[in-house]
Amino acid sequence: MSQFKHKFQMYKHLQANIPGIYAEAKKAADEIGVPAEIRGKFGLTGAISGCPAPLRRDIVEASEKGATEVIPLAKLMDEIREIVKDVYGDEYDAAATSTCEAALWVSFDTLFTPPMLGRGDNYHARYIAPYEKHLHHQGSYGRPFPPRFKDLFADRGSTAGEFGFYGKRQNNLETVIVPLPGARYDVHGIKYHPVPLLTGVDPEASREKLEQLAANHGPLLTGITSLGYDTPGYGYGIKDANGTPVLQKVLAGVASRYDIPYVVDNAWGLPFVGFDPRKSGADVVAYSMDKATGAATSGLIIGREEYLVPIRRALGMHGDRYGTTASYGKAAYVTFDPGKEALLTQIQALKVLRDDPQVLTRPVDDLEKIVTEEFSQLPTTLKKGIIINKSYNSGAVEVNYEGTWQDGQIGIPIFTIEDMYAGSNILQTGLAQMGIIPTIAYDANIYISPGLGTTDDYGMVKEQETRYAVRGLVRLIEIVCKHAGLI
Repeated sequence: MSQFKHKFQMYKHLQANIPGIYAEAKKAADEIGVPAEIRGKFGLTGAISGCPAPLRRDIVEASEKGATEVIPLAKLMDEIREIVKDVYGDEYDAAATSTCEAALWVSFDTLFTPPMLGRGDNYHARYIAPYEKHLHHQGSYGRPFPPRFKDLFADRGSTAGEFGFYGKRQNNLETVIVPLPGARYDVHGIKYHPVPLLTGVDPEASREKLEQLAANHGPLLTGITSLGYDTPGYGYGIKDANGTPVLQKVLAGVASRYDIPYVVDNAWGLPFVGFDPRKSGADVVAYSMDKATGAATSGLIIGREEYLVPIRRALGMHGDRYGTTASYGKAAYVTFDPGKEALLTQIQALKVLRDDPQVLTRPVDDLEKIVTEEFSQLPTTLKKGIIINKSYNSGAVEVNYEGTWQDGQIGIPIFTIEDMYAGSNILQTGLAQMGIIPTIAYDANIYISPGLGTTDDYGMVKEQETRYAVRGLVRLIEIVCKHAGLI
């Protein structure tokens, strides 16, 4: 039991003791035996755009070979389209972008925002976004509604004001932010802020709430968005018989009834292997191809042809004015062009996902075994309430510990996304003291994936390096919990 009466007191104490925590973390790295030559060069995930994983050998070879050849970019884009249609069917299409955020931007602006042409003032439009994790991506393209959420994103942009989230919001568009039944939005962290705790999300109760809100906003409603993840920590633990998260089907059903598109942010996800738009009912899915997929930094949009036509037009790749099936010209979002080398790596990555998906799924199986074994070493008092799940969609293992906060008891400290941007998330900054590059570790949810110095040239897990990284995380949790008065 914690020595603190109120949780803010615990976070205040942790903030005051950061130097001591860092000192213990550095010492722990020596005790674990993390070799000096790999410190700062390996970590818990290869799926963060700010520090992407090294490319697999087959990806590098495909890029190098194509880079020396004369290939029209429209031809490469058509090859991506062919692979997508091979898997999902001819009614689906694709468009590559420079990043996943670019994919979201062009999709929302094409499908959700009001037209700018025509006499008179523009009308307003709204899209629905569940109050979930990473909301500053899929949920920040409009002004937040209702007003109590207008400061929700606080300091998340490293550049504030006109060039931060203010500039990202689109013309006459509002975001209807929907807290989900069964979720908790408790306040935590050194940068004290609400966090979405989502393991208790009730999809059927959410259906009733979403339908009521859709009816309330019906005349202004132009779209629905959500994440495409599939784990309990993201609120998608309840699945149907086919393994599809029920909440995603609920969102798709509401969108279908109102004849509006359902756009899914599956940045940390795999095409073909994980989230399936045919099963969920999604109309458009955006991917960050350098995260789980292993291509060079770039994004990919996959969706129904009906919706990909205007998106491809906005990107300048839909077809020439004199009549062709594809082009590589100028349009509003030609600035989101990913370039030749990125397209070459996307093609190779998609071929592997289509023809040999075990290259991506086997490392997840190996990683899950290591994570489970290392977390079993935590003191018994800390293990109660921890849930470990693997996700082929994300090529990752999720460690969720919101269950350690039960019956009014203080559990393992929860750091917020605001902590991450402020540099006060000790579960991330403390790992850096160990020479381990951290992963997403906020909102009581930790995603661990292979790739960042923990896999070989073929993408297979290197056990010792992976154990060093996970063991470092476990030891840091122990250190933080000791300073929090829990052990």
